[in-house]
Amino acid sequence: MNPTFFDKIQPALAVERLDAYRQDQAEPRVALARYLWNMALCESLYSPLQMVEIALRNALQRSLETHFRSPHWYDVPACWHLLTTTQKSQIDEAKQNLARQNKPLSPGRIVAELTFGFWTAFFNKRSAQSRDIIQLTARVFNAAPKSQRDIRSLNHRLTLLRELRNRVFHHERIIHWRDLDTRHSAMLETVGWISTELRELAIVLDRFPAMRTAGIQPWLAKLQNHWPTP
Repeated sequence: MNPTFFDKIQPALAVERLDAYRQDQAEPRVALARYLWNMALCESLYSPLQMVEIALRNALQRSLETHFRSPHWYDVPACWHLLTTTQKSQIDEAKQNLARQNKPLSPGRIVAELTFGFWTAFFNKRSAQSRDIIQLTARVFNAAPKSQRDIRSLNHRLTLLRELRNRVFHHERIIHWRDLDTRHSAMLETVGWISTELRELAIVLDRFPAMRTAGIQPWLAKLQNHWPTP
């Protein structure tokens, strides 16, 4: 690969970022190909990650409305006791953000402001003994085996998915994760526990297996073809 091209592209991508792909003293072409492969893997994970996030949010939203008999479930005192300090702060912040924009504090708008972390926090260790959370879990993960509805197990699973989501959405390195395939499978399985139909759609759209199997070779070839060594 043309060394001049690599030297000039380094500042645009950030030397520190590229250094993460050449810790084994890999040559420039390999380091950049790893960077591109990582980018492609992150892109391929965007679709299933989006589906698991949206499915969990919408299922929890519906279940909370039903359980507390109000579309404004986040203002019901009985629900307020289930929330962590961070969740309460996020709801207050969501309301403040909408107020600053002169937008109505409708349930739909408030829900849209809340992060993935807000929804996964319902399944923390503190909630394991909560009858309300246990009932919500049964509604949300209606297609999951009963053995998989344990709050501690769900907390572990959702923590792993949230970690992957954050790394993907912040363009960080994931190709070195040994359990990447396992997390991908867990993501699709979790979507299926909420909606079997959405899981079918996620599988049809899923490009991760192909990207994972292709590996680094296509990116090495692209770099060599477009920017050959003089």
